Amino acid sequence: MKIVRVQYTTTAEFAPVNQANIAAIVQELKELSHPGINYSCWLLPDGKTFMHFDQFDTEEDHQLLQSLKSFEKFGDELWASGLEVEPKLELLSVVAATEVGGLKSKVRRL
Repeated sequence: MKIVRVQYTTTAEFAPVNQANIAAIVQELKELSHPGINYSCWLLPDGKTFMHFDQFDTEEDHQLLQSLKSFEKFGDELWASGLEVEPKLELLSVVAATEVGGLKSKVRRL
């Protein structure tokens, strides 16, 4: 399992575009209905800081996300937007969770 947390801050003007790009990623993932990817994003109270929290059953699942047309568009536009704070990527490890990975397990303790 691979768990990735990414946080960055866009400009206030670009934040709505970024939200639309993220929605397109979610839509494409829903259409794929791939069980090995759990993708989510939150907007912090400032309205321009985004936190992505993604869980992948395998490295191949992560590569699949990154190969999506919607993800490529998201990344290209994000980097061209003039970020206020560049993305910080962290790899995380599960300690305990009610749902993990592709939601195959209801309770898992590691």
